[in-house]
Amino acid sequence: MGVPWDDAVLIEKGKKPGEPYVITVNCPDKTGLGCDICHTILEFGLYITKGDVSTDGLWCYVVLWVIPRDSSSRAVRWVRLKERLLSICPSYTPSFYLNQQSTNASSSPVYLLKFCSLDRKGLLHDVTQVFDELDLTIQRVKVTTAPDGRVLDLFFITDNLALLHTKERQNETCEQLYTVLGESCISCDLQLAGPQYDNSPGISSLSPHVSEELFRCTISDNEIHSQVLSPDFNELKRASVKTDNTLSPAHTLLQINCVDHKGFLYDIMRTLKDCNIQIAYGRFSPVNKGLRELDLFIRYKDGKKIVDPEKQDVLCSRLKLELLHPLRVLIIDRGPDTELLISNPVELSGRGRPRVFYDVTFALKSLGICIFSAKIGRHSTENREWEVYSFLLDENCRFQLSSKAVRNQIVDKVRRSLMGW
Repeated sequence: MGVPWDDAVLIEKGKKPGEPYVITVNCPDKTGLGCDICHTILEFGLYITKGDVSTDGLWCYVVLWVIPRDSSSRAVRWVRLKERLLSICPSYTPSFYLNQQSTNASSSPVYLLKFCSLDRKGLLHDVTQVFDELDLTIQRVKVTTAPDGRVLDLFFITDNLALLHTKERQNETCEQLYTVLGESCISCDLQLAGPQYDNSPGISSLSPHVSEELFRCTISDNEIHSQVLSPDFNELKRASVKTDNTLSPAHTLLQINCVDHKGFLYDIMRTLKDCNIQIAYGRFSPVNKGLRELDLFIRYKDGKKIVDPEKQDVLCSRLKLELLHPLRVLIIDRGPDTELLISNPVELSGRGRPRVFYDVTFALKSLGICIFSAKIGRHSTENREWEVYSFLLDENCRFQLSSKAVRNQIVDKVRRSLMGW
């Protein structure tokens, strides 16, 4: 009969100060549920220290120990987190067992928030932090700075609370922006997005060399590349991904060992979800000397083990790529301007990685670099779709942006912010 629905998700505070919160999810199973849970936890700025997952194919039981990513993170809204986790749990009504093909909830409407303000350092990050606190998700953005120092920001956003159609919620959003921006905010307008959202331009054309750097699907054995360096050592860290079919008659054992990073479990779960692979049992061990180890018993959605050696190699290679190359960071010259580009793969469901814009603007604010313009778009390659973030950096800062050393410093700072190092 299941459990009372309010108890499908339980969040317990640690017994002592500083101890992790324990999140327990006890609900019907579905392919990709682990990915959805990890995506939500990452979106709320939490870090999974360890965890256990088990399922019999119909019902799953997930226990995760989580802590805020750092002491400067905003206060976690635990009640709201529980509501979000409940919203992704499949219903356990009898109809679920008669037809396990879950229906996706209708996508949230997109709203256009347009505001004009005077430019200053950290402006975009402060705005992004307001959205984060209000549970608003940025879908696309276009930011431009006029010669007179005024900034016109166009944010296409969705509301995780599904209340942005109300006047109260709209007023709350604009009032929060006015409070944070102060006298620098000139105007603020919020309305339902029209055709301008579907017709909004994506990322400008990229050269073959830049495309290769941002969207590569392989990593050469001899490649020494800044994207896959460990956080503390100037050496290449390899991910170890192995499969074993001898320990279970019904499942394939997947063993993973790699340098830990922000979104580590999410990157694994979204890859398995996109490959239509279910997890029957998994244990996520605590980090040991910067390394994370996982043991996952997996199988295809149809219940079959992964026995084909070629398919095993494809899965292991893809997981290695996602663990070593989850995000790509690059600085290029765009005419007379300096452009910072970040790309990350989009799930097959069309959902992008959470908090990328937040982390990048935080890194640039920390460096004291102003953003002249910013854009979020999508780019499709032969194999997959990518989310691309483009930032034109303001040359009027304390850094000489044409310097190779300065550019390396910016890339390193942004990459560490994204990876949680």
